[in-house]
Amino acid sequence: MGLDTDALRLFIRAAEMLNISAAGRDLGMAPAVSSARLAKLEQNLGFELLHRTTRKVSLSLEGADFLPFAREIIAQEEAALAALGRQTTTIKGTLRFAAPSSFAQLYITPILPKFLEQHPDLTLDLRLSDLQFDLIEGSYDLALRNAPLVDTSLKGRKLADDRRILCAAPHYLDTHGVLDTPADLTNHHLIAFQNRQPRPLTGPAGENAIFDPASAKGQLIIDDGQCQVHATLAGAGISLNAVWSVHDQLKSGRLIRVLPNFEASEDNVLWLIYPKSNVLSPKVRMFMDFLVAEIGTKPRWET
Repeated sequence: MGLDTDALRLFIRAAEMLNISAAGRDLGMAPAVSSARLAKLEQNLGFELLHRTTRKVSLSLEGADFLPFAREIIAQEEAALAALGRQTTTIKGTLRFAAPSSFAQLYITPILPKFLEQHPDLTLDLRLSDLQFDLIEGSYDLALRNAPLVDTSLKGRKLADDRRILCAAPHYLDTHGVLDTPADLTNHHLIAFQNRQPRPLTGPAGENAIFDPASAKGQLIIDDGQCQVHATLAGAGISLNAVWSVHDQLKSGRLIRVLPNFEASEDNVLWLIYPKSNVLSPKVRMFMDFLVAEIGTKPRWET
């Protein structure tokens, strides 16, 4: 049974928008045509992809299962056309991208107009949160992760290194005192990101130390990276931060590096990741190339 790839594109867009008529308009179809096209696809498949009522459209269980396969079929078609030289540099459709909100605010959203100007027929659907999304279950095309790449179902391309350092506001250190050794951390207020798990630190000669909020004099737990930076600026305590998140504040002197010879031991990297089973479609490849060129080639926070 052959599948109508235009109908698959319609289904993918309707699943993203939960609106069949609006999805059809995006693809240049009249409402009646888009409804008939989707119904024909469901008839060929033998199950309902989208539940319709007078009030709303929702994805069926079968539709949710089929959606990642539909995306891969379209990606395969685009890759095949590109290999045959029939794919132009024009990319269209929707690219679903998940990224940490803190990083996106500082480095991704400011450069999006440049990318969208180059690719006006592409819709970027961004999901921004410092909590990780499930890439496969969420049917994302691409995601940025600032953590080790350990999931064997994913592929990744390095964007940049992600070093973590200790910081505090000058007025906090004036009040509570400067630290001489990592052991002094227990006498201070520590700001923890998402949980109170201890984080290993390494010194210049390989010395081992620990950033352990649970053993500190005072604790604050925050699940948003930008809020953690703001709390540190306000003098709430000492925090362990990605260099990219505090680069400007360190440069201006609004934050001071604490125990400057120590940093987090984890070999963290900013990864652009995508499901291993998926073909790397032209839109995903072009967006990755753009992010690497604009952000990763010479990361601003490492200068």
